[in-house]
Amino acid sequence: MNDFKKIAEQYKIELLENIVPFWLNNSQDKKFGGYFSCLDREGKVFDTDKFIWLQGREVWFFSMLYNKLEKKQEWLDVAVHGAEFLKKYGHDGNLNWYFSLNREGKPLVEPYNIFSYTFACMAFGQLSKATGNQEYADIALKTFNIILSKTNNPKGQWSKVFPGTRNLKNFALPMILCNLALEIEHLLDADFLKETMESCIHEVMEVFYRPDLDLVVENLNTDGTLSDTFDGRLLNPGHAIEAMWFIMDLGVRLNRPELITKASDIAIRMVEYGWDKQHGGIFYFIDRLGYPTQQLEWDQKLWWVHIETLITMLKAYQLTGSEKSLEWFRKVHDYTWMHFKDEKHPEWFGYLNRQGEVLLPLKGGKWKGCFHVPRGLFQCWQSLEAISNKE
Repeated sequence: MNDFKKIAEQYKIELLENIVPFWLNNSQDKKFGGYFSCLDREGKVFDTDKFIWLQGREVWFFSMLYNKLEKKQEWLDVAVHGAEFLKKYGHDGNLNWYFSLNREGKPLVEPYNIFSYTFACMAFGQLSKATGNQEYADIALKTFNIILSKTNNPKGQWSKVFPGTRNLKNFALPMILCNLALEIEHLLDADFLKETMESCIHEVMEVFYRPDLDLVVENLNTDGTLSDTFDGRLLNPGHAIEAMWFIMDLGVRLNRPELITKASDIAIRMVEYGWDKQHGGIFYFIDRLGYPTQQLEWDQKLWWVHIETLITMLKAYQLTGSEKSLEWFRKVHDYTWMHFKDEKHPEWFGYLNRQGEVLLPLKGGKWKGCFHVPRGLFQCWQSLEAISNKE
């Protein structure tokens, strides 16, 4: 396992010869624009609805490949293909981004979901870097400002919560802002960027991370106290672990090694806490007091949880030399490649039961698209190369 060059090659080949061609060949809607994300095991379209999260993520991914790996015109063309569809149909005219559209681009679900905004912002930010197109830059920046205006009430008028009784805040938005701030750094004023980064770090590492529990929680009362409720007891190990590589990236950017070490330690704690000691793999949800969760899928093993853990453990080893992180990378690597990779068809499975058996044979759907698998393979490949070059 210490032959980092060989493992780097494994991740590189899987990305460039398996995953990228799968999305290039199967996801583009040549008739109406945008992408199909509902693809079966072989890559055939089984539903034509278009989800803004996944449209934005695919624009981002191919723009990122173009920017960071190789200036391949095909990759840029795919990104622009998706972005033009998003620009035309993805929002209400004021950059309030819908959740989903039908194939032709007519809205199906109102713009209640803040992550439609974050992934549109990521998409147009990365594409503006690839193209130099000012319109794309403006869309990214205006969307970012809308996101910041929604931090206290992300769902706005579409929130189902009755005001005033139980006011909770959620971990997901500050977590993703840690990553988003760096994604659109080239568009932000330096002082504003620093302020945003510090605010995100504070929320993740000093508010949602609870030293008294040594855990990252998903929801808190707005005054920062714990809530003894279904939502308040909820832990999502994958979310917490993914957030730690975002924090490590900020630690590198800000030259704060102590932040990187703290994030590395928290990631190890969360994977130890979330690991299924009976069947292997990382649980999707856990109740921090050991009660039953309200999520019936709590014990499923999901692709993104394991892939984000691979990224985090490798970065931690690369940046801190932590042997524990390397051990966890080995363990999660073995589980992930054994259970999620489809040996007969391209792309990876997304959903396993607790025992590690495939629950859904789809390769893309309403939540799984061209994002976690390719981004994870790319990130791991880059970290493995960096490690092998150091040794």
